[in-house]
Amino acid sequence: MIETLVDSEIELSIKESVIDIKKSKQKKGILSELYFNNMNTIAELAQTLHISIPSITALIEELVEERWIVETGFAISKQGRRPAIYEINPSEKFVLVLDINTHDTKVSVLNLKNEIIFTQTFDLQLKNNPSFLDTLFSLVDKIMEQKLANGKQIIALGVSIPGLVNKNTGINFTYNSLNSKDKSLGKLIEEHFSLPVSVVNDSKATAFGEYRFGLAKGKSHVLSINVDWGVGLGIVINGEIFDGASGFAGELGHIQVNPEGILCYCGKVGCLDTITSASSLLKNIKEGLRNGQISKLGEYKDNLEDINLEMVIDAAQQGDAFSIDIIHTIGLELGKGLSIAVHLFNPQIIIIDGVLSKAQKLIVNPIEHAINKYCLSDFKEDLSIEISQLGDNAKIYGVHAYVVENLLKAA
Repeated sequence: MIETLVDSEIELSIKESVIDIKKSKQKKGILSELYFNNMNTIAELAQTLHISIPSITALIEELVEERWIVETGFAISKQGRRPAIYEINPSEKFVLVLDINTHDTKVSVLNLKNEIIFTQTFDLQLKNNPSFLDTLFSLVDKIMEQKLANGKQIIALGVSIPGLVNKNTGINFTYNSLNSKDKSLGKLIEEHFSLPVSVVNDSKATAFGEYRFGLAKGKSHVLSINVDWGVGLGIVINGEIFDGASGFAGELGHIQVNPEGILCYCGKVGCLDTITSASSLLKNIKEGLRNGQISKLGEYKDNLEDINLEMVIDAAQQGDAFSIDIIHTIGLELGKGLSIAVHLFNPQIIIIDGVLSKAQKLIVNPIEHAINKYCLSDFKEDLSIEISQLGDNAKIYGVHAYVVENLLKAA
């Protein structure tokens, strides 16, 4: 009798567990649909997710009670009662995004409607030493306290970082001192904040932002060139972000373009990074001014460290020949590198992202010129080259979408 009762309780527990798992998957499906499509009625959600009206109504009621979603109005109806419209709740759950690079660190907080409600850039440069993590933790701790004090619930963190990030382990092989023995950077951050953490390479994050919300949305074959403080390539093949075997695909900045060139931080000589990144641009500008080059920026000759990227781009847009020439040369070299990628991947569109995209046509024109010169004509037939419409936020939106998708993956 006791054994029968125990067996019944176990069977009941298993059934309840299966039901809970199914409900969780269905709730995640609803949230995912609302995240990427903004708003829906119960009938639309039921049809899309293949869930009965009574079941989805109950799930919606639970999600409203848990403050994940809100009713925001009524849809237009030709007859009968107008159906309620539901959206993600923008004021309860938030994701904190860290954009870490060798120039600075940007911290942003976004709600689940993909709206940036807080962003601040800090003079914290990525360095391959353990003290970087301690400084980062201290910085983010203060921001978390500030945001939580305002009643905002941070539900996860996303991290964009340059380097070779293994997609399976999360280990960053470029900045290996940020890992601890067998623990990745993401795992260390997760343990510190006791929150889910997703770490993604910066160029893939940018491509993901473009794919979900930008010029790559709805396209199957895309190259997103991230011309930032380094150079990386995000690749979309058959409608999916291409990772490669370990997650390292897209390191365009480390193809050799000049065997007699300068040493790259990766240890190789003459990488594309050494002549086309924002860092190399500033280096060339300062070196030219130091050698007496005539330029609008000449007034900073005695204070070269005061020159920043925005000043160079502004000078070029005002007609400064020296600044224009430097940007033009970078565009030509990028175009040569991209010509190789065009022949390999045959994309529909190349999207120019990163800080150098602010140069607009000054960078696009020489890229187009090089591709016209070095690519077979048939590859150019259906190819367009565009500046990102998302600008600096492409990467932030990409990390955010990556985090939300990981959270909402069906178990």
